Amino acid sequence: MSQAVEADSRIPVTVLTGFLGAGKTTLLNHVLTADHGQKIAVIVNEFGEVGIDNQLVVGADEEIFEMNNGCICCTVRGDLIRILGELMDAKRGAGDSRKANFDRVLIETTGLADPAPVAQTFFVDEEMAEFYKLDAIVTVVDAKHADQHLDDGHEAQEQVAFADVLLLNKTDLVTENELKKLEHRLIAMNPAAKLYHTRQSQIDIHHILGIGAFDLEKKLELDPGFLEEEDHDHDDDVYSLFFREEQPLDLVKLERFLQEWLTDHGTDTFRYKGVLHIKGVKQRIVFQGIHMLFSSYPDRDWRADEQRVSEFVIIGRNLDTEWFNEQFANCVATS
Repeated sequence: MSQAVEADSRIPVTVLTGFLGAGKTTLLNHVLTADHGQKIAVIVNEFGEVGIDNQLVVGADEEIFEMNNGCICCTVRGDLIRILGELMDAKRGAGDSRKANFDRVLIETTGLADPAPVAQTFFVDEEMAEFYKLDAIVTVVDAKHADQHLDDGHEAQEQVAFADVLLLNKTDLVTENELKKLEHRLIAMNPAAKLYHTRQSQIDIHHILGIGAFDLEKKLELDPGFLEEEDHDHDDDVYSLFFREEQPLDLVKLERFLQEWLTDHGTDTFRYKGVLHIKGVKQRIVFQGIHMLFSSYPDRDWRADEQRVSEFVIIGRNLDTEWFNEQFANCVATS
């Protein structure tokens, strides 16, 4: 680590980005549970009106500052500055804020976010620039679906282009030849980024935290208009569906729904995740996937003081909202 990085007393900020389902939340949990002795404040942004990540991130009740209903780089840009300001006041113990002791900040962006406007926050806002320093942009790349995302999505391309560190994740799901081809493509897009192969987003945290990798001059060479404010548009065909059900679900009916869903809508389903209440099961069932790949597993037991409710979100393109609502309603268990 350079003396310049060591001498800088500002709070370091790491931006975790990557397309939907790449493994950002898994990486975030890995960092939060690693033995590093640091206290980390986390800001999670989700695409959609209701957040799910705060239920899937360890320690979420105490550590998550969540922004919903929009992209972190546009409609909730003010929220990002506001929350960073609240953290700054809490660190200083100013005003009505409760005293907060944290060593660094992690921002996990939605998979549909262009990271450049997030990074701008730490340079165009003078107060933010004095208190925080942008340490690195870390982009998680889904080795299984990266080519499709890079071919179809402007945001996925920006996430790779602006990365200081690229984590080529889910390497166990592709062949060695596919992996080499993708690696060459990523290096051609961003030869300056450090590139690591990972499975389940497992990485030595010293490769992503406290590395002093963000270089404003290099980013300005890549994009001369980097510090200029501009509007940010998303593909209107991409949107989210949120489902909530207080009655327990029938596992057999749910599996039938899932099979029909993936058969008919799998290619248009970018990301889905949630927590399910299954009849006769004492644990929460965590359910998540991307396109045709999905997983579910029993989480902790439902607490006696919490409401047992199923909540999950689907992000995709051209989804038949009426069909999804009808099919999910049919999954309710009979008494």
